[in-house]
Formats: sequence, C-alpha cells, structure tokens
Amino acid sequence: MQSNDNIDLIMGNPRKAINRLAFPTIFSMFLMFLNNLIDSFWVSGISADALAALGFMAPLYLVMIGLGNGVGAGANSLISRYVGAKQIDGANNAVMHSIILTVIVSIIVLIVGVFFLDDLVILLGASGVKTYCLSYCQIIFLLNIVFLLPNVTASIFRAEGNVARATNPLILTAILNMIIDPILIYSLNLGIFGAGLATVIASLTGYLWMLYWIYIKKDTFFRFKFNSYKRKPEIYKKILVVSLPAATEEIIFALVAIILNFLIMITAGVVEVASFTIAWRLITIAFIPCMAIGIATITVSGVSYGARNWQNFNETIIYSTLISLIITVLICLVFFIFAYPICDLFNFQADNPALVRRAAEILQILVFYNMMISFGATAAYVYQGVGSGFKSLSLTVLRELILSMVFAYLLGIVFNMGVFGVYLGAIIGMNMGSVIGFAFIWIFNIKFKRVCLNS
Repeated sequence: MQSNDNIDLIMGNPRKAINRLAFPTIFSMFLMFLNNLIDSFWVSGISADALAALGFMAPLYLVMIGLGNGVGAGANSLISRYVGAKQIDGANNAVMHSIILTVIVSIIVLIVGVFFLDDLVILLGASGVKTYCLSYCQIIFLLNIVFLLPNVTASIFRAEGNVARATNPLILTAILNMIIDPILIYSLNLGIFGAGLATVIASLTGYLWMLYWIYIKKDTFFRFKFNSYKRKPEIYKKILVVSLPAATEEIIFALVAIILNFLIMITAGVVEVASFTIAWRLITIAFIPCMAIGIATITVSGVSYGARNWQNFNETIIYSTLISLIITVLICLVFFIFAYPICDLFNFQADNPALVRRAAEILQILVFYNMMISFGATAAYVYQGVGSGFKSLSLTVLRELILSMVFAYLLGIVFNMGVFGVYLGAIIGMNMGSVIGFAFIWIFNIKFKRVCLNS
C-alpha cells in the first residue's frame, strides 16, 4: 500500500496521532476564534447596534461554515476508512467527489443569499438592525465558496495526517483578517461591511496557499485530479451519510445561538443580547479543544475502525475524552477567574462599561456550559469517524437542542426565572446530554470489541 510517515503514525499509535493532529489544530482554531473576537472588538467601536447585528448574524455565518465542515467531516471519515482498509485509489476518488460536492453546496448557499437573506434577517428578529446585518452578510454569502473549499481541503489534508497543511493556511487567514479589519472598517471608512470584506479577503488568501501545494508544488499525498475521479453514486452517499448530519449539527449550534438570542431578547432586551454576544464569543473558546481533538478523532477512529483494530479504537475514545476534558476545565477556570479583565478589553472600543461588565457576569455563569462537553463531543466525533453520522446527529440534537434549550425555556420562561433561568437551563441540559452521549458511544465500543474478537 502507498504510505508515508503520517499514515503509518495514524495506523500505529492513536495517542501520538491525536497529539500531532489536534494540538496544531487547537492553535489554529484559537487564532480563528480570536479573529472572531477581534471582529467583535472592532465592530463594537461602531455602535452597540452594530455589535448586536454581528451577534444576530453569527448563527447564519456558522451555518455556512458548518456546511463546509460537514462535507469535510464526511470526506475525512470516508477517506480515513479507505486508508484503514488499504484502498488508496478509493481514497483519491473520494477526494474528488468531496470537492465536487462542495461546489454544489456553494451554489445552493449563493442562491439562498441572493433571494432570501432579507427574509432570514427578519426571521432572526434582527429587523431593528437590518441595515447593519445586510452590510455584513451580503458579501459573505455571495462569495461563500472561499469559506467552504478551504474547510473541505483542510479535512482532506488531515485525513492524510498532514496537519501543517491543514492548519497553516487557516492561521494565515486569521492573522491576515486581524490586520486588515481595522484598515477596512475605520481607515477606509467601510464600517461593518469592511469587517465582512476583510473576512472574505483573508479566507481567499489562505486557500490560494492550499492551491499552491496541490497544483504547483504537486506534493500532496492524495491526488486532486479529475483522472482520479470515477463517478460512483455510492461514494456521494457515503460522504453525505456523515456530512449531512455533521452539517446539521453545525446548524444546530447556530440554532442554539438563535434560540438563546430570542430568549434573552424577550427576558432582558437588546442590550443583554449585545453583552451575551461578547460572552458567547469567549465561551466558545473553551469548546476549541473538544473541536480540534474531535476532528483528529474522526481520522484516527475512522482508520482504526476501517482496519478493525479495537485496541486503537478504544484508546482513541479514552485518550481524546481525557485530554479534551483537562484542557477545557483549565480554560473555563481561567475565564471564571479573569472574566472582568478579559471582557474589559472590549471597553476600549465600545466605551460602554455597563455592557462589558454585564458580559463578564454572563461569562462567569456560562463557563459551566462546557464543563462536560468533552464526553458528548467525543461520542459525536467517533460516530462520525465510523460513518454513523445520524447517530452523531441524534446525540447532538438531544444534548444541544432538546435538553439544553428545553431547560432554558422552562427555567427562564415557564418558571419565570428570567434571563438567569435561561442561562442555568442551558447549562443543565448541556451537561446532562454530554454524559448520555458518552454512555452511548461506550456501548458501541463494547459491541465493536466483540465484533473484532469474533472476526
């Protein structure tokens, strides 16, 4: 079988493979989320309404990115299973199927952006800041291809174990966006439109770097060539079986933010939404280790499952859960202790001490939202790795949408606890769902052991 050192490591040592794939990804994702925070930082200097608009539009942006991540997860899962089964030609074919599928998704997003963006803004309850919302989102929807293709290509690089090429362009994207954000927003006086334009320019630049490796340097492990493409509907089906649920999970995360924005709006008003936007941007940082380690887990668990290697599969579950739990708790502890000085950074632009002080109070509550997420995230990503995308989706729906949002509604609205009840309910539901999800993947692990022993 065609191989390299990265592939050999993934197939031989799950812990080292997760470390090699995950920790650079954590760094790149930290920069990307820092990039989102800096967007909020600079936009807060325009007005509180502009910052609220960014909060309202964040779910739509997450949906779009989620579609790219979903196709990437499907590609990663299928390619990894081909590698584990020593079928490299099938992996190369799956690469081209994934790229074609991404272009199709991009066209659909473009159509939605052209014809339905106004309606979506109103549906999200952002009619009061509609002008800001459209100024920010229109260019992002029109040029969505520059966000989708880099995500899918990075997932393919991860499947071959080349984490540097998966993460370095994303790092460049984040750094470049931080640099040109204030230039476009303030120096060129483009306002919130400048924030959207900066995001597009930065992402396009990162993707051009990927294209250099693929088509100029030509030294990637997998081939991005049409002569590797042999159209097989079953390959599209196998990718979609994981990518549709994975993308839906991303949409659910966005839907959670939409519901929380709505519940906060009716219990505390638009100023609370603005403060929540700052706190929510920060609290998502605590989820980065789970996401990065989970992305690595898709590759490593997929290869182990394809090779029918239960020892590696079991070690992947245990190690990824433990390491993400430790890092997540440490981040939450830092945020809880230093919530006020961290949030006070936004006061430099916003010049609104009450807004950022309230953001710090919200942050100290919401650090408990992610305390047990490593258990639920591991379950979801391992199910994606083995190709059981709809099981992953079911656990995410239970954790994020049913338990978390139902408890938020019950405590906040039904039991009349107000906005604190909204936050508390979301925390209770999230942690309950995470523990339940891990119980399901552990049962799957036991069944897989029996299959391997009997084969």
